[in-house]
Amino acid sequence: MDSVVQEREIREIRAFNRFYTNLIGALDYSRRLHAPYTLTESRVLYELAHSPRTDAADLRAELGLDSGYLSRLLAKFEKNGLIERAPSEKDTRRRRVTLTARGRETADLLDERSRDSVGSLLSTVPPADRPRLTEAMRDIREILSGSRRRRPRREDVLLREPGPGDLGWIVQRNAALYTAEYGWNTDYEGLVARIVADFAEDHDPHLERVWIAELDGRPVGCVMCVRDEAPGAARLRLLLVEPDARGLGIGDRLVSACVEFARGVGYRETVLWTNDVLSSARHIYQRHGFTLLGEKPHRSFGADLVGQDWRLDLHATQE
Repeated sequence: MDSVVQEREIREIRAFNRFYTNLIGALDYSRRLHAPYTLTESRVLYELAHSPRTDAADLRAELGLDSGYLSRLLAKFEKNGLIERAPSEKDTRRRRVTLTARGRETADLLDERSRDSVGSLLSTVPPADRPRLTEAMRDIREILSGSRRRRPRREDVLLREPGPGDLGWIVQRNAALYTAEYGWNTDYEGLVARIVADFAEDHDPHLERVWIAELDGRPVGCVMCVRDEAPGAARLRLLLVEPDARGLGIGDRLVSACVEFARGVGYRETVLWTNDVLSSARHIYQRHGFTLLGEKPHRSFGADLVGQDWRLDLHATQE
């Protein structure tokens, strides 16, 4: 043991561990969050739901599980129709694990129960204290994981549904980033605010969705998939990645999530409108098979721009 570590510090950490373990256990017991699954089984389903290209070795390393135990657990999931296993595309010695439709429904249900439970817990905390609580939790996680001292990895990024405050974050970050990087005025913030407000007030959760990319407990990216006016078309909107999180493939993952969702719920095509100055985003769209339909100069957001319409035929790209 480090001689500098004080006995008082050890006592405080042990006391916190006991308190938090009892708190989480009480929440789980009172609401039966994970029934009929154990906590570990629920953690595996959660990882699979948020890392669509995971293999067994990744799960074992991420969750610190014994290989034999994990193998038995995955066999149980496969027998129950929750997962499918196949050789990895990158390394045939590895086994790729993906959720089935039933598995995704199960993971979504567990996630919903967990969110409701945490929401109930936070409801007992005065609103003024909630930012301090979440910041303290983030500090604990960052300090103990050493995330302040290491370079973020692609696998550290989580794609999730928006929580309280995330839709407001989308408006704020779009406005701030596009002003800083392209000099756009508040007209763009007004446009984004209307798009987000329309989604928040009236959207079909079966056909429309928002994804938030999270890194080290903070949002670093987003994208929306909403119904377009054209029959059978989905519209991709508001793709954004924070500057300090670029280079981790977040934009690709967000667009991929949007396209896969649109295809899965039966849309015929995905369309989007962007501007030619957004070159990084356009390269992502091209990599995913979008084709340029046309472009037109316009004056918007205080700048002279060239708007572009792009389209992806979801049936033509399906393997």
